[in-house]
Amino acid sequence: MSGARRAALVTGAAGGLGREFAIALAARGHRVAGLDLADMSGTAEAIGDRFLPVRADVTDPDEVEAGVEEAAAQFGGLHIVVNNAGIYPPLEFEKTTLEDWRRIMRVNLDGPFLVSRAALPHLKAAGWGRIVNIVSAVVFLGPPDLVAYTTSKAGLVGFTRALASAVGAHGITVNAISPGLTRTETAARTTGADGGFERVRDLQVVRAVEEPRDLLSTLLYVCDEGSGFLTGQTINIDGGSAKH
Repeated sequence: MSGARRAALVTGAAGGLGREFAIALAARGHRVAGLDLADMSGTAEAIGDRFLPVRADVTDPDEVEAGVEEAAAQFGGLHIVVNNAGIYPPLEFEKTTLEDWRRIMRVNLDGPFLVSRAALPHLKAAGWGRIVNIVSAVVFLGPPDLVAYTTSKAGLVGFTRALASAVGAHGITVNAISPGLTRTETAARTTGADGGFERVRDLQVVRAVEEPRDLLSTLLYVCDEGSGFLTGQTINIDGGSAKH
């Protein structure tokens, strides 16, 4: 594992997986900017002066551009982008409105596009970069109450593959991490509620509820200096629910 210290940007860093990803990258020695609309004081408290909170809506092109530029200016460049921000409301398909559909696509698919596009000039200038998209094991499982969410994450898998081809010559890799149902505050209020965690656990080969810590070693691996030949891949970390 190389000791190089880089500048990272994590979307959705106020809580949940985003906060854990930001903390893990900072613990590795990287400077980290969090991009979120929510209060990031808890993340800042956990990391300290290596953390820069940047308030921005990932679906707003102007706010994303300004936020990425703020982070790059503060850090003197940018090297790692973790597109983590996402929403996953369970919705019966026939009751899903067009606005429901568009809202999920805006956050889960437009957001990574806007953030990656804004960050790319800085990664290219550095001649080195890691873009990590957080997708979901639902892409391989297709649960009936997450049609819009599954579609958005499947699109992000395609985005990962195509963008990897577009930027590989610049020393930039693009990969996706695909968690199963992970115990976060948001999941506890939605998919994991009313025994949801346990139902998913019982479908897994690994009979335990997935925790944020179960994803951190994979995140650090794909961001590592030594992972330059890993690109365009989706790494599924769901306790063996889906095998592909």
